[in-house]
Amino acid sequence: MRYLVCIKQAPDTAELSKIKAEEAASGNLSVQLVVNPWDEHALECGIQLSEKYGGAASAITIGGDGAVEALRSALAMGCKDAALVKDTTADAWGVAALLAGAVKKLGDVTFVVMGQATVDGGSGTVPAALGRALGWPVLTGVANVVDASEGSITVERAVGQERQTVTVSAPCILSVIKEIGEPRYPTFINIRKAAKVEIPAWTAGDLGVSVPAPVVNMTNFRKPPVRDAKVVLFNGSADEAAGKLIDALLADKVL
Repeated sequence: MRYLVCIKQAPDTAELSKIKAEEAASGNLSVQLVVNPWDEHALECGIQLSEKYGGAASAITIGGDGAVEALRSALAMGCKDAALVKDTTADAWGVAALLAGAVKKLGDVTFVVMGQATVDGGSGTVPAALGRALGWPVLTGVANVVDASEGSITVERAVGQERQTVTVSAPCILSVIKEIGEPRYPTFINIRKAAKVEIPAWTAGDLGVSVPAPVVNMTNFRKPPVRDAKVVLFNGSADEAAGKLIDALLADKVL
């Protein structure tokens, strides 16, 4: 079995506040780029599946030349191979078309695994779009894999505060949440090995795909206004301070 883990290179969440509006508009970010945090959980899921049920986990990403570093992180975690699809303009539907082409090119993918969303776009639409492009069933909110085989997979889905156990036939697409497993730390030896791996780069032409024009075009990038904040310390005993706090909350119409 092959578990194809789809990842994206995204800004480090600790540096999101440093991104300027013009950088977001151009796509040329000066902040540190890492594997999208949700996709780290997808990597852990794919690697665990290969360890428990056999087969191999592969990683794939769509982006520019620099996105290969995200793939090296996936290799260092435990993926057996990786591939880059070179495209920097596709929206979610274009990404789904490219991923569908890659799945067909590989030919032996049993399960596609991806995180439920990205920290930059955040639409969460790629799993459903890829399912439609391939005609495969899609399982969202996957919190645990109960059993997997060449022919089917059984998972637990998080639905609100409840858990739903579902079995579907393979091949299929899994959109996982963080409960699927804590991402492992790569070893120094694996990091060194990953740095030396030749990672193939494919284009839309190599995949036989015609990327559709973006459906969504963002034209106005701006940061939300800075919130005015103030700190008030209430003196006196605990009862006096509590009374002053309640009066202040009532005055500000919080209560």
